[in-house]
Amino acid sequence: MFSHIKAIPWNSIRVKLVLGLLGVAIPLIALLIYMSYYSVNVIHNQVAVSNKNMISIQMRQIDNQLSEIERHLVNLSRSEVSVLTMKDAVPDNTYMMAKSDVSRKLSADLSVYPYIDGLFVYSLPRHDFVEAYKGPMNYNGLLKMREYLQESSTNQDRFYGMEANWQLQVIEGTYYAIKVLRDDHISIGSWVSLKTLMSPLSVLNTGETGAMLFVDDQGKPLYSTKPLQDEALDFTHGFNSYYMSGKDKDYLIVGETSKKAELSMVAVIPDKLTLENLPYLKKTAAFLSAFAILLLPVSLWFLRKVLLRPLQKIVQVMRRIGEGNFNVRIEKVPSAPEEFQLVYRTFDRMVSQIEKLKIDVYEEQLSKQRAELKQLQLQINPHFFMNSLNILYHLAQVKRYELIQEMTLCLVQYFRYMFQSNNQSLVLFKDELQHTRNYLRIQQLRLPYQFESEIHVPEYLLETPVPPLMLQTIVENTIKHAVRADVRTTLVIEAFLDDLAEEPVICLTVRDTGEGFTDEVLEAVRSGQAAEAGREHIGLWNVRERLRLQYGNRARMDCYNDDPHGAVVELVIPVSPVQDGKELSDDASFTDRG
Repeated sequence: MFSHIKAIPWNSIRVKLVLGLLGVAIPLIALLIYMSYYSVNVIHNQVAVSNKNMISIQMRQIDNQLSEIERHLVNLSRSEVSVLTMKDAVPDNTYMMAKSDVSRKLSADLSVYPYIDGLFVYSLPRHDFVEAYKGPMNYNGLLKMREYLQESSTNQDRFYGMEANWQLQVIEGTYYAIKVLRDDHISIGSWVSLKTLMSPLSVLNTGETGAMLFVDDQGKPLYSTKPLQDEALDFTHGFNSYYMSGKDKDYLIVGETSKKAELSMVAVIPDKLTLENLPYLKKTAAFLSAFAILLLPVSLWFLRKVLLRPLQKIVQVMRRIGEGNFNVRIEKVPSAPEEFQLVYRTFDRMVSQIEKLKIDVYEEQLSKQRAELKQLQLQINPHFFMNSLNILYHLAQVKRYELIQEMTLCLVQYFRYMFQSNNQSLVLFKDELQHTRNYLRIQQLRLPYQFESEIHVPEYLLETPVPPLMLQTIVENTIKHAVRADVRTTLVIEAFLDDLAEEPVICLTVRDTGEGFTDEVLEAVRSGQAAEAGREHIGLWNVRERLRLQYGNRARMDCYNDDPHGAVVELVIPVSPVQDGKELSDDASFTDRG
């Protein structure tokens, strides 16, 4: 007997529905039998529970809407191009176009959220508002709202995080819940009147002397659907359960506290409205008790046929989908209710769309990654090309034909390699080294006697695949920033295999005897900001990004100064292009060792 009870799936919805039905029916039968003794308390409890559930559902909907608005505001401030443009120091015409786009965006967004009366964006540097609102707010009210929002946006003592509650503020006699999010340059937020939040429950029947209202955390009424006639009503007892209040304790108080603002929604129900049907209830108690006993087994059978069996079918399919099998579909049952047939069809379409979307997103990520990698490989320094043509011109003037031939051949090999590597994500290390030697020879013809180079690479690494143009980019950056006319600079390229690491890697080092990196450049390169700092050391940023796209966090780049002077760039590249036979996704992280 005990083993059978233990084997029952107590946490399943089928058992809970049956137990719930029994738990409601049996106490109801007992309650009806003893109605003459407990009728008043039962009615109070039923009315309170009903209204408590309704108010709780409405308050949860309000909190969910406010949370959704907060997330939407964060997305606007971080990803909306026009809002980001308003944050930047842009020309006036660009700012006005962005402001117009923001206004249209806010107006469109406002229609999506029924519990919101207004959205705004405030530029702190320009002290300029963009807002969209609906409802009966007049111009004076809008001015007062702007004054409060401006004061909130510029007050450094306020807390503006997502965890902060919506602030309550009275404007022109109307209470509003207001949310403001702010960073260094812009403030964004929303407001809603308590009347708007109460509107779905404004038609709730609370009698002639009852009302629906909002109170603050001190129990002070903020908004009421009707004037309250009893001044002795007390709202300071909390709303975990209902209670009776008023001068003669003849009002039922039921409420729910918001998690997003310091206010509570309260229903004030007069007792005479609650007990108006009490005589009829006493007369029908015996009949309802007998009818409920007969109805219980019929309800259990009907519940199993109409609800539990279709629900079990959905649960079985969802478990298989949770295991990764998106090919499964729900078997159609013609005798199932129309609602479940609609759920079956919708569920099957949703699974098909998820399966297709999953494939499309994966393919889009791969295409984006390949496009970014190819764009980085195509970056050619135009100054190098112009300087090379200038060298050929001067060599032709002095009739150095053998150097012209050598220079021309080097340029042909240089650009042949550049265009050939465009369609290749990896090349052999020996080809990259040969291209680098060819580039160094071109630079020696351009800058004679100003630098010398050394290359120390073991032969066993020459057949290793590496990203193209990466070594040449670092060498180009070194020549650009380290070689000077008054001092002869030495450039050394070294490589070795580290097979004691977590996976075999090539350690490639390019060092020079120049002045080295400044602290500002090192900080910019390590933080990935070199591409924005006037294109200073753009080559190193290029290498960093290509490593991230090609290998994710399996590769890294270090930049530091040598002792006593000189710059060092160190690359750590995996010997294997892929890990465990899987391609790297575009969101692979990149770590930099400082």
